Amino acid sequence: MATARFTAPAAADPLDNLPMSESLRALARRGERRHARRGVQLIVEGDVGDTVYIVLQGRLRAYSVGPDGREITYASYGPGEYAGEMGLDGGPRSANVEATENTLCAVIPRQLLQAHLNDDPDFAFELLAKVIRRARVATLGLKQIALNDVYGRLKALLENLAVPADEQGRRAVVPAPSHLEISQQLGCSREMVSRVMKDLERGGYVEVGRRRVVLLRPLPAKW
Repeated sequence: MATARFTAPAAADPLDNLPMSESLRALARRGERRHARRGVQLIVEGDVGDTVYIVLQGRLRAYSVGPDGREITYASYGPGEYAGEMGLDGGPRSANVEATENTLCAVIPRQLLQAHLNDDPDFAFELLAKVIRRARVATLGLKQIALNDVYGRLKALLENLAVPADEQGRRAVVPAPSHLEISQQLGCSREMVSRVMKDLERGGYVEVGRRRVVLLRPLPAKW
């Protein structure tokens, strides 16, 4: 009597269901896959490089360190996003990029990107649109830092991150960044963020839980 043989199903490719265009997906398939443990730095500010990192799993953070050692975070990139495109002009890197959790990336050197553009010229417009959107976000961020106090910047950040959370119409930030991560994005101290968040909680404006901030009612214009 023949014995049935069972074949283990092939592991799912993390690329299959990522939120990205088909052109970007095709580009990611062409790249070498590389794992980076949490805390590993992929890009060093000031270095010259032309490699793009497409995130398949995990998360990357772009940031700079000031003369006083304080960090400011420019952006965080999750699965389906990429970092490093600002180095494609051959100039020095404009920011550091590190893995904030164990991360899997598709590594795309300039030559591979050029080959992809030859096969799919329309991807150049997608890449350009991404660069423009990120430049616009950076400009708005600088404007907020210049014109708003810490509370104003925190209010804008929470309102931008919040999504509908329940039938009562309340919104929540999930997962909520830590106070350290918020301070790095706002360009202030962690202690200042903790103080403002505690004031908002005591005032009944927010409910703070583990990696979750619920906006109970509209945040005041000033604090």
